[in-house]
Amino acid sequence: MPPRTAVFFHAHPDDEALLTAGTMAMLAAEGHRVVLVVATAGERGLAEIGPGEELRETRLKELYESAALLGCARVECLGYGDSGLSPKGGIAEERPDNAFIDADTEAAARALAAILEEEKADLLSIYDPAGGYGHPDHVQVHRVGKRAAQIAGTEIVLEATVNRDPLVRLLRLAGRVYKFPPEFDVRTFESAYSANDAITHRVNVRRYTRQKRASMAAHASQATGGDSDRTLAVVLKVPGPLYRLVFGTEWYVRRDLPPGTRLTHPFDRWPK
Repeated sequence: MPPRTAVFFHAHPDDEALLTAGTMAMLAAEGHRVVLVVATAGERGLAEIGPGEELRETRLKELYESAALLGCARVECLGYGDSGLSPKGGIAEERPDNAFIDADTEAAARALAAILEEEKADLLSIYDPAGGYGHPDHVQVHRVGKRAAQIAGTEIVLEATVNRDPLVRLLRLAGRVYKFPPEFDVRTFESAYSANDAITHRVNVRRYTRQKRASMAAHASQATGGDSDRTLAVVLKVPGPLYRLVFGTEWYVRRDLPPGTRLTHPFDRWPK
């Protein structure tokens, strides 16, 4: 396969580590050009940082470290403000003037499309319409990314997601031995991400879980803060063999392919 260019568009630093890091490391190892774009610096994320540090600067530094570990050739931040998340989920009432969720979709799409055109991107990775678990910035990534691909004429658009069917089963099983924080409701995942039959790409990234784990660890500021266990902190405690099993597959949906499609590589053609 000749070298191609893949652009991964995420809402905040650390989103790439959780959803697409294995795929990014795999493509880079295969000789493809991998570009990471984030909409915001994630400056409203919970964190415990040292005196005098600015969370925005810290999170961008962590982003560049993660990108280097994954083999990214370029990193860009569109510069929008982190919209945050209300305590009950959904759009926060108090947010910055330049919050990504309030951005003009067309203007934001053109900013991303300019990168796609400059890179002559063959592939753009975004999120599913629900933004995975529903964070407003993630929903906006879907809208902006979809429009940017149309403007730039990017052929392949993949929606990074999670197979929610085994996830819900796993969370219910874990709930028998682990007491989740009061605000954590497993039932919310029954409509999050994507059902198994909607997924078109199941990418085996077990060979790259070391890089994926290192990418997660690079976002140290997001493993602390808040009143309950942080997702990254919990994930990084998972033993190696179990980590490879649980996080060794990354899932995507490509909407222009028929239901039931089962591909294993982002650049696989249909039909093969």
